[in-house]
Order: sequence, then C-alpha cells, then structure tokens
Amino acid sequence: MEYFEIQGGKKLKGEAVVNSSKNAAVALLMASLINKGKTVLKNVPQIEEVNRLIEVMESIGVKFEKNGRDLVITVPKKIAIEKINRVAGERTRSIIMMIGALAGQLKNYVIPQAGGCRLGSRTIKPHLFALENLGVKIKVQAGGFAVSVRKLLSGKKIVLYETGDTVTENLLLAAAQIKGKTEIHLASSNYMVQDACYFLEKLGVKIKGVGTSTLEIEGVDSINKEVEYEISEDPIEAMFFLSLAASSCSELLIKRCPIDFLQLELLKLEKMGFKYEITKKYLSRNGKTNLVDLKTFSSKLVALEEKIHPLPSSAGINIDNLPFFVPVAIMAKGETLIHDWVYENRAIYFVELNKLGAKVKLMDPHRVLIEGPRKLTGVEMTSPPALRPGAIILVAMLAAKGKSVLKDVYHIERGYENLVERLQKLGAGIKKKSK
Repeated sequence: MEYFEIQGGKKLKGEAVVNSSKNAAVALLMASLINKGKTVLKNVPQIEEVNRLIEVMESIGVKFEKNGRDLVITVPKKIAIEKINRVAGERTRSIIMMIGALAGQLKNYVIPQAGGCRLGSRTIKPHLFALENLGVKIKVQAGGFAVSVRKLLSGKKIVLYETGDTVTENLLLAAAQIKGKTEIHLASSNYMVQDACYFLEKLGVKIKGVGTSTLEIEGVDSINKEVEYEISEDPIEAMFFLSLAASSCSELLIKRCPIDFLQLELLKLEKMGFKYEITKKYLSRNGKTNLVDLKTFSSKLVALEEKIHPLPSSAGINIDNLPFFVPVAIMAKGETLIHDWVYENRAIYFVELNKLGAKVKLMDPHRVLIEGPRKLTGVEMTSPPALRPGAIILVAMLAAKGKSVLKDVYHIERGYENLVERLQKLGAGIKKKSK
C-alpha cells in the first residue's frame, strides 16, 4: 500500500503546469475504438485511470505504441470481446463508454460492471434509456452489462433522462457510427464532451451545437482514417492548484488553465477575497481550448453569503470542482454552505477534514456547513475511496501545520500524474512511500 507523508504548513512558490484532462483522455480512448485506421492521441496523461483502460483495450486486441506522452492506437478488424480484462474493467467507471463504442461493430457483448469512485448510487438508467432509442439494448446482470444490437437506428431525437458527461459521450460514440442524423437534447456541454466532439469531427463525423445542450450528429457507418488529436488541459487539475494556493496562502503561477471551464469558480473565489491575475492568454495545441496563465497571491478569505453548488454543464461550477471549495472555506472567515446535490455520499467524506481540526458540519447527505477560519494540524488518516475527496484531504494536509500521513492513495493517483514530484518542486514537504 502506498501512502503520502506530508510536512505541511508551508507557503508554496513556483510554477505549476496543468496537465491534459483525465476525463477527456478516457473518452478519446473509447472513441478510438470506432476508428479502424491509425489514431494518434497526443499528450495522454500518465495516470492509473488511463492505465486501466489501456489494459482493457489490449485484452480485446487493440495495439498500442507509446512515444513519450503520445499513444499510437490500432484497432483490430475483429474485437475479441470474450477476452476482456474484467479485473481492469471493474476498476474504472469509464468502461461504460465501451457500450456505445462497440455498438456499431458487435451484435452481442458483455461489458464489466463499471467501478471507479464510491459516491453513492450512480445509476446507468440514463445510458439505458438513451441508447435504446438507437436500437441498443442493455441488460444488467451479475458482474456486467449484457448488450445486444440488432441494427443501429438513425433519425432519432433523444432527450437525455439526466444531463451527464458520460451518457452524452456514450450516445455520441454510438451515433457517430450511424449513417444519418441523431439529435441529443439536454446534452452535457462540458470540456470532455467538447474534446470528444472535436475528435469525432476529425473522423468525418459532422456535429452541430458543440458547447451547447443540443447536439446534432451526422454519423458514418464505416470509419477508417489516420487521425491525430491533442487532448486538452484539465480544469479540475487547475482547480486543485487554485484550491491549494488559496488554502495555503501561496503565490503560484498556474499555467495552461482552460479558462472557459473555470470562470464561475474564479468569480466565486474572487468574491471570497482570493487575489489573482491573468498574465497570459493563448490557445491549447488542439487549436480549440482557450488557456490562460494565472498568478495567485496570498489572500485573506471570507465566506460567501450564498451557498456554493455545482451544475451539470459549463454554465456553472463543475461538479468535480465543487469539493475544492471545502479547504478554501475552512480558511475563510464566516460560515460557508456547500450543497453537493449530485452524489448521495460525497459530502460525507468532507467531514473527514474535521480530523485535521476543521469544523465541517454534515447537515444531510448533500450539504455541509463549514465554519472558518480554522488552524489545521497534521494527522494520520486513510484516503477515501474517491478521487476528489481524497485530493481535498491532501490539499488540507499541505496547509496544515505538522506531519500528516495519508494512506491508500491509489484513488488520488487515478487522476493526478506525478503529483508528489510536482508538489515538491513548489516547495511542499511531501514524500511517497510504500509498505
């Protein structure tokens, strides 16, 4: 078991460069399955979530060549779905997108039950209800999803049962393989969905409405192209460093922040007293994503009168960014109400920060009331089995005075690449150890 040993309470300094997006990377890995030509994905994050999907894809016959951070992907003419690596598949929720990716290639197949973070009930009904419109039938069985496809149906107008990133991507992958038009209403407009759209357009799929809640897809029934696509930067990783800077009163230069997916987060932080400036604006190497470099300054924080809550689109605070307001609120004068309405159990993990000296009151499974500012002190504890709750505990430990030990950090490393080394370069007292 690997763990982090942390000597916290230091003001950090230096440059943090935002890496490519975990959630976009896994979507594009699944999207590569519909292309029988050579796919080159550039700037792939070197994280455990990506490793699990690669293991799954290799088990069904997909070939990978690695060139630094780039992956060359070759999909076989025939997918050996019966040989799928179930152990790897059960460790990632992203596996569910394989349903849509294989819908145009196989008539009957079984996908392992999706794993990933433990965040309460995460129903697959939105996927089932959406894909059945296209002729894809999904039956939940012990340990997996049994999928049957007679014929993919074109000309469908589909209203999503629930606006979500993964269900939008799953439907996109299936619709991309149908000659004809498909409309998706109440679609997610989030960053990883946009990356998936840009990649599919390179494959010859026509998509209208990218970045909106209505997508019109005109697919093709056979895709065999040589394509290259660079994955965009991760707004959730950018928020990790913003939260770290705010809660530790650190002056950091955070480079390559995808600003279109951080606008409200930055406005809320600004109204909490967080000081920063944008020093540079430019495009990502994919030619699509707007990036900025941000300089942060030591700030005195105050609580907001209004609750802080997420929305399932780029029109609000990102659902995955919401937890990073918890360590910020702990350092802010006053009471902050955080409403995490999406997941039944994620707010419960926020109370774990009380072990460090925070005052986080769980009001119900979705809401916490945080009283600040609080002086945090180091402690030994186990990381929750969820990526973002684990990450905010790490942020709080870096801000807390004294020695902390964070055990069982696999779930954090699912989403963050070389995090210990990058934090050390900022002056953090952190080491990764094993026992």
